[in-house]
Amino acid sequence: MHEQGEHVAEKLLNNIMESFADGGSKQKRFFDEGTSVSTQMNKLFGRQKSVHHILGGGKSADVLLWRSKKISSSVLVGATAVWVLFEWLNYHFLTIVCFGLVIGMLIQFVWSNASGLVNRSTSEVPRFVLPDDLFVNIAMSIGAQINQFLGFIQDVACGRNLKQFVMVVAGLWAAAIIGSWCNFLTVLYIGFISAHTLPVLYERYEDQVDDLVYNLLGQFQNHYRKLDEGVLSKIPKGNLKSKKTD
Repeated sequence: MHEQGEHVAEKLLNNIMESFADGGSKQKRFFDEGTSVSTQMNKLFGRQKSVHHILGGGKSADVLLWRSKKISSSVLVGATAVWVLFEWLNYHFLTIVCFGLVIGMLIQFVWSNASGLVNRSTSEVPRFVLPDDLFVNIAMSIGAQINQFLGFIQDVACGRNLKQFVMVVAGLWAAAIIGSWCNFLTVLYIGFISAHTLPVLYERYEDQVDDLVYNLLGQFQNHYRKLDEGVLSKIPKGNLKSKKTD
């Protein structure tokens, strides 16, 4: 009788251990599937394309994402030099242009006269000529970007996505407030620096940024739910139907 009781107890213990093992494996499989789904869905703003494709996928995207470090760094240094000249040193555009023309004329003058003194035959001074296609390409690229931005604004305004509409309006409102703090050149420089730093940083730390943003959104939703349950839900609401019938 004693041996039969021990056999029953051992069998019961084995059943309990097997049930725990099955439950643990199912729970592990559930969490693994949940994490795989979360990693697929937790993309910023629900995007499915790469950052390079969103930025256009051309040479401009290569520059913004620092595919060519020499070109990106030279563009960034040039923009910084222009901002320092106009903002810190208080130079004006006409002053910079006139100084540049004076320096160019002095170089050509010295070149043409020094070559005549050193050599018997004067060497031809190279002339700097800007191609006409350069201005056409610049105007076309600027016009295309402006038209794309206007099309995006109109699509958001005419669309029925209230969340996207509120986000765009909030972004424009924030840009207007920042524009009241500093001049137009500084705003352009801040936007230029942001365009050359934020995309490449997001591409490098994409998963961490997505997790951080969704954690912040989750905390915001929890706080809003608590506020709704504690305050907003207790606010009495009028009966619109009864008012309409009266």
